[in-house]
Amino acid sequence: MSICVEVGLISGRTAVVQAVSDETMATLKRRAQIALGVGAGQLLDSCGCVVEGCVLVENASVQNGDSLTLVCKTVQVQASFVAFAAILGDGSVVTWGDADGGGDSSAAQGQLKHVQQIQSTGRAFAALTGDGSVVTWGRADSGGDSSAVQGQLKNVQQIHASSHAFAAILDDGSVVTWGAPWAGGARSPVVQGQLKHVQQIQACSWAFAAILDDGSVVTWGAAAALQENPQETVQHIQASFGAFAAILSDGNVVTWGDASAGSDSSAVQQRLKHVQHIQASRSAFAAILDDRSVVTWGDVGSGADSSAVQDQLRNVQQIQASSAAFAAILGNRSVVTWGHADFGGDSSAVQGQLKNVQQIQASSQAFAAIRGDGCVVTWGSAVFGGDSSAAQRQLKHVKQIHASSGAFAAILGDGSVVTWGCADSGGDSSAVQGQLKNVQQIQASKRAFAAILDDGSIVSWGHAESGGDSSAFQASVSEAAATPKAVQIGDPDDEETPAHASSASATVFLESEVWDRFKDFFEDGFAEAPALLVRDRWWVAADGQCGGCGGDACSGMATVVTGFFSNG
Repeated sequence: MSICVEVGLISGRTAVVQAVSDETMATLKRRAQIALGVGAGQLLDSCGCVVEGCVLVENASVQNGDSLTLVCKTVQVQASFVAFAAILGDGSVVTWGDADGGGDSSAAQGQLKHVQQIQSTGRAFAALTGDGSVVTWGRADSGGDSSAVQGQLKNVQQIHASSHAFAAILDDGSVVTWGAPWAGGARSPVVQGQLKHVQQIQACSWAFAAILDDGSVVTWGAAAALQENPQETVQHIQASFGAFAAILSDGNVVTWGDASAGSDSSAVQQRLKHVQHIQASRSAFAAILDDRSVVTWGDVGSGADSSAVQDQLRNVQQIQASSAAFAAILGNRSVVTWGHADFGGDSSAVQGQLKNVQQIQASSQAFAAIRGDGCVVTWGSAVFGGDSSAAQRQLKHVKQIHASSGAFAAILGDGSVVTWGCADSGGDSSAVQGQLKNVQQIQASKRAFAAILDDGSIVSWGHAESGGDSSAFQASVSEAAATPKAVQIGDPDDEETPAHASSASATVFLESEVWDRFKDFFEDGFAEAPALLVRDRWWVAADGQCGGCGGDACSGMATVVTGFFSNG
């Protein structure tokens, strides 16, 4: 018995697909991918529920004539300090990098299905699945073990992370935490009783701050708590390494946490009025007011002292921060910098080039600015990417810049990538340069980069133990990202090629030993068995029909071969 269903994309494009009752839904989905010309995705039934691929057609909640939806998602990559985790188009997850720091998810792979979001601490990951449950892996003392609270992790809406702990907001507004207690992985009974109707959570390195629905704030972890909630409601919270700064509904600011990390704003409190935005370095803050001026406070060595440039800080549009310095883009697209000179606080050497600046990116000790003409200007520590002279000839038509702790990676208009900075932090991409084509996005760990290509495949470089080597899992990513195609074996110009063979079909020329593995499956379906030559023609149609006999006598074997090629 067979069924015929219509499978559609969100764009509205549809295809009719057939499957027999003893085939799996994964087979039906792959036929839909072929017919629609798309890569991996999740198949939803008419009620919007995910259809499991391992289920047989006869046991699935799918009937003849049903309309299904194939949801194809782009690959998403998240990084810890030393590893990467990628959500593939079908909701599965692959990881690489330091095994102890989240690069090895093998113990959790059976649970990593239908993943929607991944969050990371320094050395662990937490994945939110489609049913609202959470899967964790990595170092236990960094949040990689959630077994003690697993029963509470249901109907999770969001996950947030400090350096060593996670906090999950449930659908009822309550919060579940796990990981290092000193970093917010545990809460006192008093705090737990206050964590109700939570709307947002912000984290510094070792603490969390939650905004409740009444605009009040609850803090837990190693940072000192806000002594008294202000009368005005909290709108937004920014965090440095160990302190918090909150913008209130009236534009005023309250600060709390570690004094050495910027929690003491008393010296500038009278100036913190009508604040629109706050940026943070490691231990200092910079606030943009509604008149586009700037107020700074915190650790002087981290950029808290802007007195030398205060008269220049007018009409400020954006502020970017390295670990210990700030860079502001003004309304005329020029740049003003301050803070520790070795961290990019002194841009005098390139000041004449800082014109028509569109955006700025920062590593831990350097800045890189993209100008309107697509060129790049850098300053700060040369070792950490402040010197781009070796790459300047290539830095044309730059669209995006991304940063690890010590290097930069620029995506050009043609989808290629240029890197510079510390080689051991991803500044040298020469080993993978040939693969860096049609790059769409880049994600960075502390010392490595991972690029997502337009076909969904991933290329990484930098420090191998920080995720710079993705070769071990590359085959599985390429398989999941690939768009399966019908297969022609032989010469596409052959006059005997079936008329229904689409010109969009892939052409694959088999080596004889590979052909030997499959020829017996099809021999009965052909009037004559061709000689075993590399360019002999055997064709498998996308609809599962045999290209030799034109019928469906060997449709099952057609699926085998199509699956074989789509799996590489």
